[in-house]
Amino acid sequence: MAVLAARNRAYSTPIGGDTIVTVPRHPNPVQLCVADPDATQLNRTSGANLFKVRLANTRARHESASYLIRRRYAWRGYAVGDQAQRAPTRIGIAAHDPDGIVGTVTVGLDSGDGLFIDGLYADVANRLRDEGRRLAEFTRLAVDNNVNSKPLLAALFHIAYICARRIHECTDLLIEVNPRHAAFYRRMLGFEIFGETRSDPRVGAPAQLLRICLDWGQREIARLGGRIDLAAQTRSLYPYFFAPLEESRIEARLRALG
Repeated sequence: MAVLAARNRAYSTPIGGDTIVTVPRHPNPVQLCVADPDATQLNRTSGANLFKVRLANTRARHESASYLIRRRYAWRGYAVGDQAQRAPTRIGIAAHDPDGIVGTVTVGLDSGDGLFIDGLYADVANRLRDEGRRLAEFTRLAVDNNVNSKPLLAALFHIAYICARRIHECTDLLIEVNPRHAAFYRRMLGFEIFGETRSDPRVGAPAQLLRICLDWGQREIARLGGRIDLAAQTRSLYPYFFAPLEESRIEARLRALG
């Protein structure tokens, strides 16, 4: 069982550099484990098959992530602006390979300025707020079209989840997607439809609001995280998430990075 869990192992560190975690492009078959995710030896031997996940907290990273978002959204025929990612209540996360940023997601934390989803679904979000729920949202998810890696996608979601629930103690996660993508989020991550389809003039496409209770998500991570051997049976992204011990180390790493 330990070997199977290690095949999807991430490499986190309490010291050195600003990489949060390093993940393999595919579930790792060689049971590597290093103390430093910025290790030069690791880069020399298998860097092309690894992604380094960092906060998009510099101008260069922000601009690179924004370029990826614009390119991927334009490919789908959507319009996209840059305002939402600049707010201080938004945490950008980016995955790098040797050629640059290949994946990104933004965690939005509820505040007096509201959330991006309030533009279309303020009535729905306000019902949750009135119940005392603490809301977060994921926005601006983009992965390079040349990258097909479930460990990478799982790492982006899991680190964003750690920011929302474990660090900022949010109870509910909301995400606004094109209705044709809703089935993926429901099947692979356990989201539920939470509001009718509406037209979103900001991107020129229909939108569907989805919700997940983060307590439920935590239980799924505890049950399936790091269990790559269960991926085929569950048809879920959670077996590609980090194992509980790795999750705790990544939380500590995020707190150390501020």
